[in-house]
Amino acid sequence: MQWLGTRIGRWLAAGVLLSLVMVAGWIYAMGWAPAASKYPIQGVDVSEAQGSIDWTTLHARGASFAYIRATIGAAGRDSAFERNWAAVAAAGVPRGAIHLWSFCQDGVSQADNFVTVVPRDANALPAVLELSFSPGCDARPDRATLIAQLKRFLTVAETHTGEPMLLKISRPVARAYHIGAAIPRPLWEAANFLSPDYAARPWRLWQASDMRRMDGVEGPINWDVVAR
Repeated sequence: MQWLGTRIGRWLAAGVLLSLVMVAGWIYAMGWAPAASKYPIQGVDVSEAQGSIDWTTLHARGASFAYIRATIGAAGRDSAFERNWAAVAAAGVPRGAIHLWSFCQDGVSQADNFVTVVPRDANALPAVLELSFSPGCDARPDRATLIAQLKRFLTVAETHTGEPMLLKISRPVARAYHIGAAIPRPLWEAANFLSPDYAARPWRLWQASDMRRMDGVEGPINWDVVAR
């Protein structure tokens, strides 16, 4: 039976080693960011999910810009938008607003929500229209209908902001609708750790991690970089 005890001991040692490797990998992933030498402009995008944020600390740790969710669909409003919008400016961090698209509502109603909540600011970063499938909406309009609704949204929202918006498109939405090929706006793609290439054109912003942990905010935060 000695051989059995030896084998069990080896299994246990291997299990402990594997656990240590996994923990080390997880710790590394939570602190990872793309190299500043390759992407010198890096920042965050946030919503009410991040809770209270110390923007001065976050800025000191390397966040050189911040995108803040403002509105969702035709009526949803991020409860932390006004607080974050003011605090980011006070910390001296360039800021931009995000609207999260709803596939269940028309473009003009969503644009009306966005322009009501987001103040005009000539110094703000270009605003963002974010497109991703969400559990609360199962509607999947045909491509022509969706593109038409997006264009209606952009007409109203860009009149308010005074400049073209960015399109932050998730991989599933890009595959289903090929929006980047139909609407000529700068693209923002998302993929943890590896630079993505799933949209119609090269990205201008890349959400490089959705799990980064940083001083100044509790829990994970989205970390983003700007293409050179």
